[in-house]
Amino acid sequence: MLKKILLALVITWGIITNGYVSAQTGTDSTGLSLVIANYNTAIGQQSHLYNGPEYEFYDPLIKGNAYVFDNKTFTPGSVKYGTGVYRDIPMLYDLNKDVVVVLLYNHFTKFSLLNERVHEFWLLNHHFIRLNADSMGKGALATGFYDQLYQGKSVGIIVKRAKSIQTTTGNNTIESFFSETKDYYVKKGNNYLGFSGKGGLLDIFKDKKKELRQYIKTNNLDFRENLEQAIVSAATYYDHITN
Repeated sequence: MLKKILLALVITWGIITNGYVSAQTGTDSTGLSLVIANYNTAIGQQSHLYNGPEYEFYDPLIKGNAYVFDNKTFTPGSVKYGTGVYRDIPMLYDLNKDVVVVLLYNHFTKFSLLNERVHEFWLLNHHFIRLNADSMGKGALATGFYDQLYQGKSVGIIVKRAKSIQTTTGNNTIESFFSETKDYYVKKGNNYLGFSGKGGLLDIFKDKKKELRQYIKTNNLDFRENLEQAIVSAATYYDHITN
């Protein structure tokens, strides 16, 4: 629907503009066919992306931002949307609303992609996948996008990144800000097991706990300063030594 409205506006503008030109030159053509052709050329293969609701930025008085890795700039990424994969698309990932935002070819209009049509996307060197609770059975994770940090032959690591708007009061003022959370999970078979740090990860990998402790010590894996890097390294090693 939105794409049709945009096309109608472009056509209307084209008719007005070309009508003016025709009046000056004495020609009869409105250039309608040319306007439509130019529109389709500009949209190109990405036309199926632009069918979601228009996106609005947040109130600038809210401190912080809603976006993954605090990246507030539209950055080229790729997305599997419906049956197609679209590359080099200017994108943002809104963690508060859990939506992927794309920028129209005019570099002005912003759209939220329809979540149910987004299967996965790649942004800022991270791979995000959409999990659907309805298809995962009892005790499944909530439906949404998850950052796939690692996927091996026997285990995977994903993290749910989220932000929410919080408020504080003081000195007769109310202040709003974005607060971030991260929830980590190990995927073993069809099960997703949550953990929060080294101890929880070792409990999940308890069949190889001794070997993992030695690997962590030998390689100086720092779960405090470089949590995600340490998690991926430990999971990769577990995958390597597990039959």
